[in-house]
Amino acid sequence: MTEVSTLRLYLLRASYLLLVVGLGLTIWPLILHHAPTWERMHSVAACLLGALSALSVLGLRYPLRMLPLLLFEVAWKAIWLAAVALPLWLAHRMDAATTETAFECLMAAIFLFVIPWGYVYRTYVTAAGDPWGGRAALN
Repeated sequence: MTEVSTLRLYLLRASYLLLVVGLGLTIWPLILHHAPTWERMHSVAACLLGALSALSVLGLRYPLRMLPLLLFEVAWKAIWLAAVALPLWLAHRMDAATTETAFECLMAAIFLFVIPWGYVYRTYVTAAGDPWGGRAALN
């Protein structure tokens, strides 16, 4: 198996640190000091992002094992950009809040250059999956 370079591991750790600090400064204050009548979907999104930031702490120690977090981060932002922002932009209906969110989502593009795609392909596409019955081998 081809190794992932030390530089790439440090870049991954920097990505997790960005999630920990960035979401820690923006999302955790919302979670800890929200209004008593917090809108349901806003609260769900904030708690989901809070969990992402909390789990990203593990990425500092295990950058490859926690790659699904970065893949999730890229995936949800790409879906939002394609399903929400792009149609609004094409219809010339982007307001300031949507433009700000689109810009924030586009920042995830840096992860596309940090994620070791060869490793992702070997690990999640071509490697044998865990068995459906019986016991899985622990590494």
